[in-house]
Amino acid sequence: MDLPPMDALVPTVAVLALADGFSIGTLLIPVFMLLTPRRVRAGRVLAYLGTIALFYLAIGVLFTLGLANVVDTAAGLLASPAGQVGRLIVGAALLVAAFAVGADRPGRAVPGSPGRIARWRDRLLNDGTPRRVVVGVALAAGVIEVATMLPYLAAMTMLAEADLSSSARIAALAGYCALMIAPALVLLGLRVFAHAAVRRPLERLGAWLERTGRENTAWILGIVGFLIARGAAAELGLFEALGALLGGIGTDDGDPG
Repeated sequence: MDLPPMDALVPTVAVLALADGFSIGTLLIPVFMLLTPRRVRAGRVLAYLGTIALFYLAIGVLFTLGLANVVDTAAGLLASPAGQVGRLIVGAALLVAAFAVGADRPGRAVPGSPGRIARWRDRLLNDGTPRRVVVGVALAAGVIEVATMLPYLAAMTMLAEADLSSSARIAALAGYCALMIAPALVLLGLRVFAHAAVRRPLERLGAWLERTGRENTAWILGIVGFLIARGAAAELGLFEALGALLGGIGTDDGDPG
């Protein structure tokens, strides 16, 4: 992977962190928690955000500490014929999954969803609900997003390959995770101290995130699947073989004999 110059590494990682801050787990769920008509339970929102940030940090630390061996081993495996075929299959599977996720599904209509989400949110913010439930929801959101945390994966790889000490890498990962939850923290602050001014914008943001969440996931899966499949197909020589086949067919068709 081509690394940006050291003076560009920090802003690059910061941009990736902010991009990660607009995912389902880091913004959609917190926004729905903030949309409660009652007094917002800031402590529960902070518990959620702190948990998902720590989850990301733990993943990053484990990834960074073992990255060198993983990269060396994976590079050899993925470059082998079996690895190339496996990548082609994975890429194709992601493309199929993208179409499946993005497809409209009659019968799973949106009209009933807001009520269920509101009831779920009220239970989550209720003082009678154990706080470990909030932590569990945050961990579940983190686990679900592991497969699509592409900005974080790029940032972890950059930091692992940069000329930094282990402590500096971990500090950078911590900064990434803090910046990742910054958009939700800003909304929380506005919700607490300027409720009347931000209620309508928060409602519109929540509706947009809910409406486009599945579509955004489909696009991510589709783009990643296409890139993986295209790279594997090129390494396997499938494009050259297809070109030769089409060229041969064209020659046969034009042969007067």
